[in-house]
Amino acid sequence: MATQRTGGSGEYYYQSDDPLIGEFMADLFRKNRSPRTMEAYARDLEHFGAFLTYGSIERPLVDGLLAPAEYPSLRTASASEIRRYVLHLMTVRRYRVVAVRRNLSALRTFYTYLRREGIRSDQPALDVELPKPEQRKPKVLRVPEVAALVRARVERPRDPSLAVRDRAILEVLYGSGMRRAELAGLDLDNVDLAGRTARVTGKGNKQRLVPLTEAAAMAMRSYLTVRPSSPDRAFFLGRNKRRLGLRQVWQIVKDIAERAGIERATTHSMRHSFATHFIEGGGDVSTLQKLLGHANISTTQVYLDQSIAHLRRAFDAAHPRDTAEFDEVLHENP
Repeated sequence: MATQRTGGSGEYYYQSDDPLIGEFMADLFRKNRSPRTMEAYARDLEHFGAFLTYGSIERPLVDGLLAPAEYPSLRTASASEIRRYVLHLMTVRRYRVVAVRRNLSALRTFYTYLRREGIRSDQPALDVELPKPEQRKPKVLRVPEVAALVRARVERPRDPSLAVRDRAILEVLYGSGMRRAELAGLDLDNVDLAGRTARVTGKGNKQRLVPLTEAAAMAMRSYLTVRPSSPDRAFFLGRNKRRLGLRQVWQIVKDIAERAGIERATTHSMRHSFATHFIEGGGDVSTLQKLLGHANISTTQVYLDQSIAHLRRAFDAAHPRDTAEFDEVLHENP
C-alpha cells in the first residue's frame, strides 16, 4: 500500500502490513529519510521476513490468496539466519552485490533501531560481513554519441511541447550530471536560468547547487515557453500536467536512444558521460565530487581511473622529458 505525504509534495510513502516494519518506517519518517529509501528498506525487510517464514522472499499462495505479510520472526532473527539469507540472495536469486549490500544495510539499520528501542539487546546484522562491492566500470558514451542523441529527431505529433521537453531533459542530464531522481524532483523555484544554476535534492535529502551548460539553460528556456499551465510546481511535467515519474524519465531517454541508434544510452550513462568528459576536459576530481553530490571522493575516483588513457595522452604531450627538444639540450650540454 502507499499513503500520500501531507504537505502537497506529491510524494508517496510505502506502508508495510507488518506492524514492526511500520514502526521502523515511522522512525525513518521522523528522521526525514527520503520516500525511496523508506520503501526500499521496507521491501528489503519484507523479503527477509518472508524468507524466515516461508523459505523464499516471495509469499506463497494459500487458498488462492497471498500468505500474510506479518513477520514476527524478524524480532528474533539470528546472525546465522541473516547469513543464510545473504547466501540465498546471491545464489538462488542471483542478486548483484550492490543489491545484497543494500539489503544488509536495511537489516543493520532495522536491528540498530530494535536495540535502541529495547526490543532486543544485540545487533545480529553487524556480525554478517558485507560482500565486497563489484568493480564495474561505468558505461560512458563518446562525445559523438552524445551529440547524436541531442540531434536525434524527437517526434511528438499529438503534443509538440513534449518534444521540446524531451530535448531539454537530455540536455540537463548531460549538461549537469544530475541523477534521474534529481531531475524529476526539480521544481520551478529550484532553477535560475539567468544564473544557469539549479538546486537539486540528492541522496539523503542533501541539497546542492549545480551549474548548467548554456545549451541546457537554452533548452529549459525553450521548454518554459510551451510548458502547460499547472498547479504542480514541478519543472518537467508529463501528459497529465503532473510531475514526471522516474520511470517516465527513463523511458524518454530510452526512446530517444533507440531512435538515435545508441541503445546503451540511459539516464545514468548520461551522468557517467558528464563526469568522464569533465575529467577529460581538465576538471579536477574534488570539483567533480561536489558537482555529482558524492559523499566520499573514492566514489568519484572511478572517473579518474576511467579517464586514465586520456590523462596518459595529456601527460605525454605536456611533459618535456621524452621530447626531441629535451634530447637536443642534453647533447648540447653533456
